Amino acid sequence: MTIRVLLADDQNLVRAAFALLVASAPDMEVVGEAGTGREAVELARTERADLVVMDVRMPDLDGIEATRLIAADEDLAGVKVLVLTTYDTDENVVEALHAGASGFLVKDTKPAELLDAIRTVTAGDALLSPGPTARLIERFLRGPSSLHPSGPGPDCLSDRERQVLTLVARGLTNTEIADTLGLSPLTAKTHVSRIMGKLEARDRAQLVIVAYESGLVTPGAGQPQ
Repeated sequence: MTIRVLLADDQNLVRAAFALLVASAPDMEVVGEAGTGREAVELARTERADLVVMDVRMPDLDGIEATRLIAADEDLAGVKVLVLTTYDTDENVVEALHAGASGFLVKDTKPAELLDAIRTVTAGDALLSPGPTARLIERFLRGPSSLHPSGPGPDCLSDRERQVLTLVARGLTNTEIADTLGLSPLTAKTHVSRIMGKLEARDRAQLVIVAYESGLVTPGAGQPQ
């Protein structure tokens, strides 16, 4: 399957570089480029994109509001959003995930990692691998901008499901969760699906937010036993 990618960034040079990179992948194609958040929403609707690589800071409509509009549009239910952040200055990552983004990257990420992230988020297998994802979420949820979960919390989960949720929050894939807990990959995937249903989460990104905001996972904590 060819992944249809829409690129949204207000810097022409950045978009051009991303476009060349994405076009170099045999399993991807660029279906559109947007210079504003509003353009990104419109192109997501007209170009049938599978994934939008979305910059946060754009004119007209920023990336967070554009993500919110895409996530709220029933006709775009299958569209994933991968948000870009500058890491040190962007304090909107948690808000972007709450708006419906399925993951995020730092802008100085390696080219191969961007392609891998596009594949990962499109497949819905995991938020992103451990590293920048976990560190960023931990940093922002420690700070004063932390948001509070509005849906059910981990108390409604079984002990095993809480273990699985903790590993999801650490950035592990279904296969890695299965290896860690001695489960089959199918069983791990089933646990994740049930957890999403119980917590009313649209994707794994929201599971991560619930895990950190509820205190199930805390910065620097080890893996569950």
